[in-house]
Amino acid sequence: MSRGEFLSHMHEILDVEPGILSGTEKLEDLEEWNSMAMVSFIAFVDEHFGKTLSPRLFSTCVTVNDLGNLAGVENPAA
Repeated sequence: MSRGEFLSHMHEILDVEPGILSGTEKLEDLEEWNSMAMVSFIAFVDEHFGKTLSPRLFSTCVTVNDLGNLAGVENPAA
């Protein structure tokens, strides 16, 4: 999955207008990043990447790009 496709999915998960996210946004600054968005992200990663994520893994994620790294997106910060 490309970085652009990942960000498109993140717009849907966070229910924000397309084009808002660049990847550098801090999760703590996004009021839309909450427990429901985390569950949606876990389901998204399972469906698209075949990975099962534990919520404890999110403690290392600071930005949207960090979520991409966690999922396994190719060069999410490029």
